[in-house]
Amino acid sequence: MKLLSIAVPCYNSESYMKKCLDSLLAGGEDVEILIVDDGSTKDRTPEIADAYQEKYPTIVKAIHQENKGHGGAVNTGIDHATGLYFKVVDSDDWLGKGSFLSVLDTLRELAAAGRIVDVLFANYVYEKQNRKYKKYVMRYQMYLPENRIFGWDQVKRMNVFHYVLMHSLIYRTGLLREVGLRLPEHTFYVDNIYAFVPFSKVKTMYYLNVNLYRYFIGRSDQSVNEKVMMSRFPQQLRVAYTMLDYLEQFHKLRLHPKQRQFLLHDVSIIMIITTSMMLRSGDPEILKERKPLWNRLKKADYLGYLQIRSSASGVAMSLPGKGGGKVVTKGYHVIEKVFGFD
Repeated sequence: MKLLSIAVPCYNSESYMKKCLDSLLAGGEDVEILIVDDGSTKDRTPEIADAYQEKYPTIVKAIHQENKGHGGAVNTGIDHATGLYFKVVDSDDWLGKGSFLSVLDTLRELAAAGRIVDVLFANYVYEKQNRKYKKYVMRYQMYLPENRIFGWDQVKRMNVFHYVLMHSLIYRTGLLREVGLRLPEHTFYVDNIYAFVPFSKVKTMYYLNVNLYRYFIGRSDQSVNEKVMMSRFPQQLRVAYTMLDYLEQFHKLRLHPKQRQFLLHDVSIIMIITTSMMLRSGDPEILKERKPLWNRLKKADYLGYLQIRSSASGVAMSLPGKGGGKVVTKGYHVIEKVFGFD
């Protein structure tokens, strides 16, 4: 069994996938690299995937499938993974070598001691191109204990500027299968679901304060580009409703209070992002979706709804008309300067 399976969803990724794959090869034989060619047709992505498999047959597996979108590619990676742990690395991103080796050392030591954790957190870095300040690191030392196994009792509540993304996470592969995680196909922004649903079953965690994941931001066609996000608003809304459906189901589980708070934090982030997009759009048809979305949160978790709605960000989201739009726009520009999304 491999120590770590890494799924690399690729769709017409010829111009940047080699940098990603070469960074993953630093893991050697402990790592299984699953290149998921998601129906690429416009470039040499399939040939490059096959070439890596031929050159590194004990490490790389090339998987070709009809186009299913990012979520479908991640599902395929989970289906084919043989590693004890599982991570997703997008084909335009990469891992820092020193941090990657430190993470593998930690996972290896935990496995040797028979202390398998459900999830390992590490930092990720926004690699923003063409900016004076190119990098912003998302760290968690204020909220998570470092260099030891911990449970929900030791987790502190995060603020609105700190959140967990797919990039932060290495899951136990078996956990993903126990949860039955299946991401929606042909839908962007499903990484929010990936960083949400499994935590309903997480019990043991580990945080390594290293800058592992390098998150590239700079292509005009990226999903985090503001114009692209607005064009894909229906998919963003679909993800938000999917998370609220899960939130309602979680009432059946016996969750630790801090576990529930962690999940509500994820929901608050998706509510802020989705509502911000509505207000910034100025489109009457899109704005009609605001009240039904918040009513769905109220139905899914009434106490959670009250908590999120009464927060500073929730109050801003509830401001009517142009006033709400102005507050949200100003807030967006503050965040954009820090993270450099657009």
